[in-house]
Amino acid sequence: MTEYYNRDIGSTIIDALDEMPVVVITGMRQTGKSTFLQNQKGLKNRKYFTFDDFAHLAAAKADPDGFVKSGEPITIDEVQKCPDVLTAIKRRVDKSRKAGQFLLSGSANLAMLKGVSESLAGRAVYFTLHPFSRREINGMVSEKPFLLKLFEAQQIPKQINSVLIRDEDILYGGMPSVCLQEVKRRALWFKGFEQTYLERDVRELSKIGDIISFRHLLRLTALRTGQLLSPSQLGRDAKLNAATTSRHLSLLEASFIIYRINPYLKNKASRLIKSPKIYLSDSGLACYFAGIEDIGTDPLKGAMFETYIAQNITGIIDAKWPEARLYFWNVQGRYEVDFIIEAGRKCIAVEVKASARWEEKDLSGIKAFLSSTPNCIAAILAYNGIEAVRLGERIWAVPLSAVLS
Repeated sequence: MTEYYNRDIGSTIIDALDEMPVVVITGMRQTGKSTFLQNQKGLKNRKYFTFDDFAHLAAAKADPDGFVKSGEPITIDEVQKCPDVLTAIKRRVDKSRKAGQFLLSGSANLAMLKGVSESLAGRAVYFTLHPFSRREINGMVSEKPFLLKLFEAQQIPKQINSVLIRDEDILYGGMPSVCLQEVKRRALWFKGFEQTYLERDVRELSKIGDIISFRHLLRLTALRTGQLLSPSQLGRDAKLNAATTSRHLSLLEASFIIYRINPYLKNKASRLIKSPKIYLSDSGLACYFAGIEDIGTDPLKGAMFETYIAQNITGIIDAKWPEARLYFWNVQGRYEVDFIIEAGRKCIAVEVKASARWEEKDLSGIKAFLSSTPNCIAAILAYNGIEAVRLGERIWAVPLSAVLS
């Protein structure tokens, strides 16, 4: 039997079940939601149903109210396949509002699905299960994340255990079957993922007649991961009109293939970029869709590296630091900072450097951000080295592997 790896979000889900009647876990397909629901301590003893099982699905469609009537806590996997059961859950919760009654999961954003008219507003809380993070692969989920410790103490630990991030880490990403090397041929697994996603998930979520144009847009988006999103330019390159481009991008977001990071706009610097950045949710998937087999000398190495860092930081924030928000900062033609993490009225800045060396010019963005943002309490140059160095007041160079720990 394959070893189960505890997920960072486990304790957060258990805490939510102690307070809310409905807890919903969404996320991209194949990120391990079903395994998580059936194996995570504190969740695995709940009564479990999956709508991938035709018998469970048929029973729910035939009698939604009867299906959710059980007095014991139940877990329903792939709940988006039977929207009527959500309405039945609403009625059940309104009759008896008891914490932890329902734990639901789905490979799509339920709020964006056609036919799902009931949002369970006020009754449910939503979480996203991201691809595996380095913390999860290395069995570090019981430790407080480095970024959260930095935010709280405004100091870095004296002792830091760090290793270099390898090109293979980027290519493998965080999809469990791939990053845990349960499959021998990475590209073959990703090909199967693509086929299943296009032929099954996309058709279930939306009536798209031209799958070829949708696939083309997906590949073009992968080539732009880590860049500012320009729907009009993307649509022109894909030879799609604005309305179709917008629908396709919304569908990619609804199924968690892509996500956006918004610009940080709370300071007074001039000519701030207002467009969001777009990222694929997994660097391995991004490399596959972009046709990258050897990342070492590829022109997109920097973008894929940033995608890998973004997916790890996003996973950490959603699992362990839900009150925080992730942004980027860009003053057009002058300065930029890859990631700004804000919680309350304070923030920290993170600039990513893929190499093991840095120069003074690499600090220009975070220095400009510090000088223009009084509420920034710390800034780090996250580089692919092994030593942490203080570079000035509120500025450190820190190994990337430590930053993501």
